[in-house]
Amino acid sequence: MALYRDNGVVLRTYRLGEADRIIVFLTQGRGKVRAVAKGVRRTKSKFGARLEPTSHLKLQLYETRGDLDIVTQVETLDVFRRIRDDLDRLTRCTALLEAADQFTIEGEPNAPLYRMLVGAISTIESNDHPLIVPAFLLKAMTMEGFRPELDSCIECQTTEDLVAFDPADGGVLCLSCRRGLPLSAEALSLARMVLGGRLAPALQRPVTAATRELELLSAKLFEFQLERPLRALREI
Repeated sequence: MALYRDNGVVLRTYRLGEADRIIVFLTQGRGKVRAVAKGVRRTKSKFGARLEPTSHLKLQLYETRGDLDIVTQVETLDVFRRIRDDLDRLTRCTALLEAADQFTIEGEPNAPLYRMLVGAISTIESNDHPLIVPAFLLKAMTMEGFRPELDSCIECQTTEDLVAFDPADGGVLCLSCRRGLPLSAEALSLARMVLGGRLAPALQRPVTAATRELELLSAKLFEFQLERPLRALREI
């Protein structure tokens, strides 16, 4: 048992007893951590307002022998005020937090996902583009070994007339083999840009029906691969 320091993003919180909260963090060094913040529901709490979902924090925690560590000190790196004041932005960030929570296992470090989450939240703070959430999902699934096949038909391997995507099999299909979700050429181009490291120019494109296609595709792929839906996506 010892004190330790780390940076983390608040993924979710829930009540414990009359005055405490359990806070779930995605940390830079330790992955997902659950900790008790004692007394934060009291009006005189020193850092209760900082421990809200999306907050990016410097943390000091006391490691215990049980399932829950104890939050002893909090310093704000960014509260993302614009997100807190905008329901659309907050809804998108909630989807990111829920996905990151599902992707991670307690005690298993995942610094790349942590960095990607902080980057995605920061991007939403400055640019509320609907492509950010599907881009995060596609890149996170790729990071976890679930990269979708976007270059050739998963049945016949042709690279021509790719018009559908099957979330269950994780890839595109041609006109002859099509099943699953319809996929336009523009949506396929966006997906390739995202996974090809060209998210910045993709975010400069206007929002079209293809953006919505990619939202649906990424959500369905997430559901099939992780065997659970993202509740927050129903609000987008």
